[in-house]
Amino acid sequence: MTTDSLPVRTADARPRPASDGTPSGRRRPRLSLRQQAGRQHHAGPVTYVLLGLAALFSLFPLYFTMVAASSDNTRVTQTPPPFLPGPNLFENLGKAWQDAALGKAMVNSLIVAGVIALSTVLFATLAGFAFAKLRFRGRNILLMLVIGTMMIPPQLGVVPLFMMMAELGWGQKLPAVIFPTLVSAVGVFFMRQYLSEALPDELVEAGRVDGAHSLRIFWSIVLPVARPAMAVLFMITFVHAWNDFFWPYIVLDMSNPTVPVALTQLSAGYVRDQSLIMAGALLGTLPLLAMFVVFGRQIVGGIMQGAVKG
Repeated sequence: MTTDSLPVRTADARPRPASDGTPSGRRRPRLSLRQQAGRQHHAGPVTYVLLGLAALFSLFPLYFTMVAASSDNTRVTQTPPPFLPGPNLFENLGKAWQDAALGKAMVNSLIVAGVIALSTVLFATLAGFAFAKLRFRGRNILLMLVIGTMMIPPQLGVVPLFMMMAELGWGQKLPAVIFPTLVSAVGVFFMRQYLSEALPDELVEAGRVDGAHSLRIFWSIVLPVARPAMAVLFMITFVHAWNDFFWPYIVLDMSNPTVPVALTQLSAGYVRDQSLIMAGALLGTLPLLAMFVVFGRQIVGGIMQGAVKG
């Protein structure tokens, strides 16, 4: 045997490791959906610039409200309007708080919005679970009726609803605002769609096999799964109930108002003080901002936790 017939091994014949430590001759294993979702993705500078611009445009109305609330009426009505804060912020805030009796209005709005949000989350989750996972006669018809109520303008029911509240003796009282909105069709449909996708049928069947009844399954299985959607529904319902003006303005008076009803006192004069109105609007917005700052991370974290399945 001659040396010419022997195989020659060169340095280039060996597989070189890739940059991530995997040899180039082998295919890297494909990541699962959960692993891909858990990887940290880095955005480029264009993305951060666009997000910054979107944040500026979103915060500009709140900033201009603060600028108007810190100025006087003459400066606010100038053309062009001011874009820098003035020296009268705390003076206007104190005057708006006193003139509109916002202390009592804040407490009333907190009671109304809190009760409505909690009841909507509870009843909508119960109804959503029933429509999504329980089998009973007439389920689809009832669901269509619930969805159909969303197409009826709420103004059509104002007169009979007002007469009903008067017959119950709830005129000028908070129950007249709370009870007509204890649950919403939007909330029922929202929870039904979420539980249809997020709650596996196998979990419900496993609870049935273990001998659990429907309420036990709802408490032990449905509520932990529906927690992210419940947090989102609570936030949306609370904000909507806090800002609701039409029905509270009809059924309440200035002796027992909510925040939107109380703010009408600031524009009751012949000459409207725009800076005072903006100060009242800023005071009415601060509780919502504080709630989102405190619970926003938990809500967003719950949404992301519920979005990753596998």
